[in-house]
Parts: sequence; C-alpha cells; structure tokens
Amino acid sequence: MSEYVLAASDRPLFEWRWVERNADEIVQRLGEHLALTAAALAIGLAVSVALAVLSLRWRWFYAVALGTAGALYVIPSLGAFALLVPFFGLSFTTAVIPLATYTLLILLRNIVTGIQQVPAEVREAAIGMGFTRLRLLLRVEFPLALPVVIAGLRVAAVTTIGLVTVTAMLGMGGLGFFIRQGIQTTTPNPTAIIVGIGLSIVLAVLVDALLWLSERALAPWARKAGRA
Repeated sequence: MSEYVLAASDRPLFEWRWVERNADEIVQRLGEHLALTAAALAIGLAVSVALAVLSLRWRWFYAVALGTAGALYVIPSLGAFALLVPFFGLSFTTAVIPLATYTLLILLRNIVTGIQQVPAEVREAAIGMGFTRLRLLLRVEFPLALPVVIAGLRVAAVTTIGLVTVTAMLGMGGLGFFIRQGIQTTTPNPTAIIVGIGLSIVLAVLVDALLWLSERALAPWARKAGRA
C-alpha cells in the first residue's frame, strides 16, 4: 500500500507528454462527446416541439407531458443507461435515449412558456391578416418565442454535456473516458482526469456562447427590448 501511495505522489499533476501521446484519442473522444450531445439535443428539441404543439392545442395534455418529462428527469443517469444496455448493448442508441429524455422537461417548459408570452394583440393582428393556426405558429409565435426557447436550449446543452461524461462509465465514449481511465489505472493519472474534466467544461462554455450568439443573431429585437 505504501508503494502505491508513493508511486501516486511521484506522478506530476499534469503531463504535457501524455497529452501529446494521446492527442489522436483526445480528438476522437471529443468528437464522440459532441456527437452524443448534438444527437440528444436534436432529438429532445424535435420531441419537445411536437409535445408543445399538442400542449397548446389541448391544455390538459401539457400537464400530462410535463409530468412525464419530470418523472423521466429524476431517473438516475447511470440507472437509465444500465436499463437500456440489455436491449441495445453498449451503443450510441443506449447513450442517446436517456440523454434526450433529460432535455424534455427543460425544453418543453420553455417552448410552451415562450409561445404563451406572445402578446395577444400580435396574435389578433396575424389572425386578422388571414393567418391559419399553423402559419401563426410558424411565422409569428415560434419566432417571437425564440429567446425563451434558446435560453432553455442553453441550459439543456450544458446539462447534456455534463451527463455525457457519465456514459463513459459504461464504456460508451466521450470525454468521461479519460476520467474513468485516470481513476481506474493502477497508479492514478491526474492528467487524464484533468483533460476529461477540463475539456468538458471548455466544451460547455463554448456551446453556451455559441447558442447565446445565435440568439442575438436570430432574435435581435429581444436585445433591443432588453436595452430599452
């Protein structure tokens, strides 16, 4: 035991040589992390938009959908991944399904809230111009709700990036691979742990900033209203 502790203490906190030797794998794991995050957000957003449309059409459905999304959200991530392994194995699908379900509560609530906040006089003006219900939703309500929708997407994206690290505990890739590798080696490797955690944080910050910039580009009126 003493030899183990001594070996661990002799290892530098961060080794650039380790990063250089594992550069290709770092890029690969970063790509896996991005792919899992993007797939989960795309699926979650598509399902949330569909649920939001149904919720706006039938008010009782919103309570059911939100309650179901809330129930899925509180399922422990490791348990959700492990539950799907017997059906899909250690696959991309096994990782994406729980990740997508964790976005539903955030996205559904923000989409419905954003659309409900559209001023009534705007709706009335659009209806007076002959807009159908679908055209009203696509051309008026959803564009005006974009700031609230993107705000929810930012929260969902950061949350998902953090959860993707958990998938590595089941051998499904992502930057969490390095965290697991750093902990499970005979001699703990702090460099691998720092790389896994550090790149996850950097990725979350960059994605959040990108979504923030997209909000400013797609909804400039919201920025002007905020300054007013």
